[in-house]
Amino acid sequence: MLKCAAIINAGSGTQSDTDQLKERVSAAFESNGIEAKIILVESGAELIKSAQNCAQSEFEIIVAGGGDGTISAVAAAIVGTNKTLGVLPLGTLNHFSKDLGIPQDLDEAVRVITENNIKEVDVGEVNEQIFLNNSSLGLYPSIVRRRERQQRLGQSKWYAAFWATVAVLRRYPFFAIKLKTENEELTRRTPFIFIGNNEYEMEVFNIGTRKCLDAGKLSVYLLRRTGRTGLVKLALRSIFGLLRQAKDFESFCTAEVLIETRRPKKMLVAFDGEVRLMETPLNYRVREKSLRVIVPSVKSISDTET
Repeated sequence: MLKCAAIINAGSGTQSDTDQLKERVSAAFESNGIEAKIILVESGAELIKSAQNCAQSEFEIIVAGGGDGTISAVAAAIVGTNKTLGVLPLGTLNHFSKDLGIPQDLDEAVRVITENNIKEVDVGEVNEQIFLNNSSLGLYPSIVRRRERQQRLGQSKWYAAFWATVAVLRRYPFFAIKLKTENEELTRRTPFIFIGNNEYEMEVFNIGTRKCLDAGKLSVYLLRRTGRTGLVKLALRSIFGLLRQAKDFESFCTAEVLIETRRPKKMLVAFDGEVRLMETPLNYRVREKSLRVIVPSVKSISDTET
């Protein structure tokens, strides 16, 4: 019988009844023959502390239940260790679990954990901060920070996001940056930089997906310079999934990139849905196959498709 610790974020996704959520997760583990210690957390600080404690425990499998931010926080605590990450996609978007092919149904996701099919995947890192999916500078973190302020004042998420976007675009938010890789140095003026853990597809209907997470590279996308009207059009097209990499972005792949700015000395940096103020320069690198994670086996995928 597998033994694991499961850290469940009560605030993830649309979960409202924490007791009911804990019962659902416990029942899913029991029905699949897994002995699991369920740890329900309700704040970011509690989540990080629980993940760090589990990383030092006797449990070999540490399950993270929540959205991408929750999964990323738990992964950061166990990356580079002999612990294995299990994933329960309980958030809204669940990009990491989808890219790994993990079922979005709770019971099916737990069944994948019982198979204990382990894969070693890459993680990204910026100034020692781990991320699983991507990190960005410029427009996105600024919009998220303004949206959060509006939500704290009682506005709905979508209303707050709309007016935060309008406010940021109104400022025509371009900044000058220098990017240094092993092979070249680029100087650009751009409103947005996206750094992905491995290569993202930026085509119609495939925005934000990855074919693999173990190629040992970062994908860097810089939004091409455009006017304020062009930025508004771009924002609208992104909503409807009409971005085209070749037209809208300059891109390249690298194992490491240093991003320098003349000013400000601190920048808002987004990673896996979280936003933090970081000192520049920003040193991005990929840590190859440093995270052990349970993924569906070939048999499991075949059964699901059948």
